[in-house]
Amino acid sequence: MGFLGSLLGIFGFGVGISIGLIVGYFLFIYFEPRDVKDYPESTPFNEIEPNTLVDLLPELPLWVMNPDYERVDWFNEFIANMWPYLDKAICGIIKSTSEPIFAEYIGQYQIKSIEFEQLTLGTIPPRLHGIKIYDSNEKELVFEFAVRWAGNPNIVVALKLLSLQISVQLVDFQMAATARATLKPFVPTFPCFSSIIISLTKKPEVDFGLKVIGGDLMAIPGLHHFVQETISKQVASLYLWPQTLDIPILDSSIGAVKKPVGILHVKVLRAQKLLNMDFLSKSDPYVKLSLGGDRLLAKKTTVKMNTLNPVWDEDFKLTVKDPEAQVLQLHLYDWEKIGAHDKLGMQVVPLKMLNPYEKKELTLDLVHNTNPNDPQNKKPRGQIMLEMSFIPFQEDSIKFSGPISFHERKESISSLSDDISLRGAGLLLVTVIAAEDVEGKHHTNPYAVVVLRGEKRKTKAMNKTWNPKWEEEFQFMLEEAPLKDLIHIEVKSKKRRFGFQSKELLGYVDIQLMDVIYNGRINEKYHLINSKDGILHVDIRWKVI
Repeated sequence: MGFLGSLLGIFGFGVGISIGLIVGYFLFIYFEPRDVKDYPESTPFNEIEPNTLVDLLPELPLWVMNPDYERVDWFNEFIANMWPYLDKAICGIIKSTSEPIFAEYIGQYQIKSIEFEQLTLGTIPPRLHGIKIYDSNEKELVFEFAVRWAGNPNIVVALKLLSLQISVQLVDFQMAATARATLKPFVPTFPCFSSIIISLTKKPEVDFGLKVIGGDLMAIPGLHHFVQETISKQVASLYLWPQTLDIPILDSSIGAVKKPVGILHVKVLRAQKLLNMDFLSKSDPYVKLSLGGDRLLAKKTTVKMNTLNPVWDEDFKLTVKDPEAQVLQLHLYDWEKIGAHDKLGMQVVPLKMLNPYEKKELTLDLVHNTNPNDPQNKKPRGQIMLEMSFIPFQEDSIKFSGPISFHERKESISSLSDDISLRGAGLLLVTVIAAEDVEGKHHTNPYAVVVLRGEKRKTKAMNKTWNPKWEEEFQFMLEEAPLKDLIHIEVKSKKRRFGFQSKELLGYVDIQLMDVIYNGRINEKYHLINSKDGILHVDIRWKVI
């Protein structure tokens, strides 16, 4: 009876399935679907209930919430296409970075080995939910971005403890963060910036599951919230602004412009037993001084007429950018009224042989050139005597003073009176960066003229443009701080036609230097006077000796 009942049951199941399929097919073919008349209503954003809106707002992208942020769908598409390759690259970095850390724990706490069993970030890439660009006067690009990631990574770490192997798996990872990135400084070498500086603008939100031996560790009451807060606080302590993560892209020396760090004081005392280059009289010597690697014009002594043992006692100041690499170049010439000046000899002095703040007296044998194998160097050319000292700027003095204790440094800084730092000698660095919307009535070939205490400096002219970029620096060595001085900068245009040159004033600006002296630097854009929309971008620094 049992066998017969089973057989009948199987037969009934088969017959029921067949009849059901036939009836379903009949209904599908011969009965038309009815149109849906009741569409779900869509509620306008401004009519959503407050309680519902509170839950919805955190999920909205920043470009919806804040008009300053822009959509970056194109970048998300780029990341999505690149994600398989980025996944492998990032996982490779994680593995190479983690292995030395794992190695430190092997042998401790009875741990025999730690290694990755699985390491992949999954198939879902992170997404940017908005980006905001900041305008800056500096040579940098600053932008903020919001990133969210609800990924499906598969990261399994195998921990061998004694004879027991424990697997720890990270699953269901979610993260939301808002960060600020700065690309700086701009350099003329691809990719045109030397470093990326990243910092978080608020604490990140992190959520994930952690499976140990198949069980979710985060399911333990209270542990999930504790781990979340701990990780968020640790990351924030490392990278929340003003803390930063610096990622070098290029060597700092590539394309970087070195700034002056001090002043080289040179006193040309005298020379003796110089060569006589004239037939009927003695030589008329003078000295040209310059620093290697500097594009500034060489400085000159006065000409001493008809002597082979001239005495000058003349002081010169030269700005130093790299005391470890630069050399002082001395060239002596015999002045001629007509024709080229004859060369009497030369010598170089490496600045690294000078101790900061120490005056050094030197007597140097003159040579024909710096090639030791040149036979002309065997000929006696006389000697030159001079005094030299290197004085670093106050802000750079710690680099050259050697290691000192914090207490000593604090005492030395506090001992400097404001009167000395504000009224002492120093170097004024004026960089004319660019101009915008400078329009001339007759032509626009703009250049800038900088005037301070009667000294006048001029940039090169940029042809046929209303937005010139000069990036030219001018140096003014001053015996006292220009607290009551104005610096006058004009933007002019010039054009030469048929041998005649016409000039036109496109605008000017007068800048009080008091703010520069008190603050050390200003970097501003100024509206040009007598110009409709013209703007001048200037960077001015004051370095105290």
